[in-house]
Amino acid sequence: MESILLSINPEYVERIFAGSKKYEFRKRLANKTVDKILMYSTAPIMKVVGEVQIIETISASPTALWERTKKFAGISRDKYREYFKDCKVAYAYQLGQVIRYDPPKELRDFNISLPPQSFIYLSVEQTDNEEPNKIG
Repeated sequence: MESILLSINPEYVERIFAGSKKYEFRKRLANKTVDKILMYSTAPIMKVVGEVQIIETISASPTALWERTKKFAGISRDKYREYFKDCKVAYAYQLGQVIRYDPPKELRDFNISLPPQSFIYLSVEQTDNEEPNKIG
C-alpha cells in the first residue's frame, strides 16, 4: 500500500472533487504500485486539500489514452495534447473515491518542507491522520 503526494493545479483539484475529472495525467508514473494520491493544491492554495484512491494506472499512446479517457479527462484536448507533445507514451491514474480534508493540511503536517516537482512517496506514518470528510 503506497501513497504519493502530487502537486496539482487548483482548477484540476476542484474538477476532481466535483467528479468531472476522473483521470490524473502524467508523463511518468511512480515505480511502485500506488493506491492513493494525496493532492497538494498549488498556488494560491498551497495546501494538501484531500486524497483520492487509485483504481488503476493506464499507459498508452497519447491518442489512444485520450480516446479512452476524454469523457472524464477534466482537461481540454488542446491542453492534453500540449502536455503530451513529443511523448510516445502517456500515462494516467484512474481516480476513485475522493476525500476532502476539512480543514486543508499543511505540508509540515506530513513532515514535508517543499511541494513535489513531480511526486514524492509518503510513508504510512505520514498518511495516518484522523478520518477526514468524505466526498461522494
